[in-house]
Amino acid sequence: MEKEWSNEYGKITIAKEVIAKIAGLAAMECYGLVGMSSRNVQDGLADLLGRDNLSKGVLVEINDDQVRLELNIIVEYGTNIHEVAHNIIDRVKYILEEKIGIKVEKIDVNVQGVRVGNAG
Repeated sequence: MEKEWSNEYGKITIAKEVIAKIAGLAAMECYGLVGMSSRNVQDGLADLLGRDNLSKGVLVEINDDQVRLELNIIVEYGTNIHEVAHNIIDRVKYILEEKIGIKVEKIDVNVQGVRVGNAG
């Protein structure tokens, strides 16, 4: 599934994978975030995703004109987890709505792990 806009000049189509990648990049700009985690956490071990795979840590659902996101993150030890998650929600919502024109219905943040600094 994808997001589509049409006007008198033509049509724009954005794939869910692109929305997920943009959301992941926006989240990575936030202080306290070590990285994105895969959605499939096994044995309680969260895999830290590289920049090329950020979209694997983001689930995108498109409902009519709005999107719902679920972000799986790993935070830095010693940071205020609530504040980090809140900042990520604000940043991702801003980027998607103001820079791309996608209305965000809901953003859920799942903290999958805590790491010391940027150490893997």
